[in-house]
Amino acid sequence: MTGLATLPQAVDAGYEVTVLVRDPSRLPAECKGLKVIVGDVLNKEDVQKAVKGQDGVIIILGTRNDLNPTTMMSEGTKNIVEAMKAHCVRKVVACMSTFLLWDEAKIPPRLLDITKDHQRMYEVLKNSGLDYVAVFPPHIDDAHPLTKAYTVSVNERGGRVISKHDLGHFFLKCLTTAEYDGKFVCVSGNYTHS
Repeated sequence: MTGLATLPQAVDAGYEVTVLVRDPSRLPAECKGLKVIVGDVLNKEDVQKAVKGQDGVIIILGTRNDLNPTTMMSEGTKNIVEAMKAHCVRKVVACMSTFLLWDEAKIPPRLLDITKDHQRMYEVLKNSGLDYVAVFPPHIDDAHPLTKAYTVSVNERGGRVISKHDLGHFFLKCLTTAEYDGKFVCVSGNYTHS
């Protein structure tokens, strides 16, 4: 859902976008001009094809509704980092979870395994030597609009909700600034009047 909200914004902003997707039928029809690589983030060759020729990478990996133990996100991030180094790409923005900042005892038990893989993913980024931005969003909301008026909390917890559109906007903003490099950030919005 977050990736699908980010794509149209990237295209509208004039980016030449390459996406690595398992299922191309899920891509929005209005996103013309994408370079689509059908594959799997766990397949190093697929990742190499997707990263080659890029100036930056946005990592938005998810398991949809599968909350079973996984290493897909952290192993996929390892493959992305390896490909970035092979192709001299320095900038990476990655979406994880604000649960990384919570006391483990307070994380909802059904989300603990996913959070543990997000932690492994974050460790991969921190040890990558790349210009990474680790984005820890709170609840990502489908219904709230793009406002471009959100709060960025650097190296600390933020608010309780962010629209998928504002989150996508922030990912793109991170590609054009070094302000958040090497940091984790929480992004949240105030949607009481929307």
